[in-house]
Amino acid sequence: MMDTIVEITRPTPGITVLWLNRPEKHNAFDPALIATIHRLVETLRTDDHTRVLILAGRGKSFCSGADLHYMKSMVNYSLEENVADAGRLAAMLQALHQFPKPVIAAVHGNVYAGATGMVACADIVFAADTARFCISEVKLGLVPAVISPYVMARMGPHFARRYFLTAEVFDATAAQTAGLVHECVAPESLMDKAVQTATQLLNNAPGALAATKTLIRELVPVPNSELMTQYTCELIARVRAGDEAQAGLQAFFEKQPAPWLLPEPDNSASKHTGPEDAP
Repeated sequence: MMDTIVEITRPTPGITVLWLNRPEKHNAFDPALIATIHRLVETLRTDDHTRVLILAGRGKSFCSGADLHYMKSMVNYSLEENVADAGRLAAMLQALHQFPKPVIAAVHGNVYAGATGMVACADIVFAADTARFCISEVKLGLVPAVISPYVMARMGPHFARRYFLTAEVFDATAAQTAGLVHECVAPESLMDKAVQTATQLLNNAPGALAATKTLIRELVPVPNSELMTQYTCELIARVRAGDEAQAGLQAFFEKQPAPWLLPEPDNSASKHTGPEDAP
């Protein structure tokens, strides 16, 4: 099955792989990709041929966050358009979070921004040991609002405070330490590991797996109420439309320093004067 920007393969009966298929764009999100993932996830939840779902990406990266042209279009969005746009990402993540069958994420390359939200919605996460992660929003004057309920539930506030605020790039080992990844493997073994684990899951009763996923969601709830969704969508919409984010995005597109960056200090006047400098 092929949907151009998302490809579906079935390596063995019962296992479905949903491939993000924009390799030339590092599988970056745009409205069409978000909508297609959402539609396919909703379709596969009742598909009798899908007992385990694997998320993966074609090309060099699993997903590098938002597409550049998509981000440029956001600059001209009204507040209402920004709320609606954030709501579409929220709906896709919610559908993935509530998927009744086991979901395995097999990630490699760049796993940035919104992609970390997808990863946090998966039940089991394998990462190539060369993968790089980044929750990069604050570098652009944005906030990781819509993904935050899922990423916070996965890595907890301790690690979220660091990675949400620093926007630093961290490797697969650090992602495993933070709880975002279960296991790091060699890149060439990534899909074999995912399919092997999916095959193991096929030994378990489908109804029991679905009930166990519901149990986990009840015991460790992710804030998914309509009120929380409205809050996160309105938050990112307000921030996107604000002067700071507008200036930050414009600087990013023009490859200029962000306006909040401080000038490099002039150290010439503060050189240490040692005994060798004495008259």
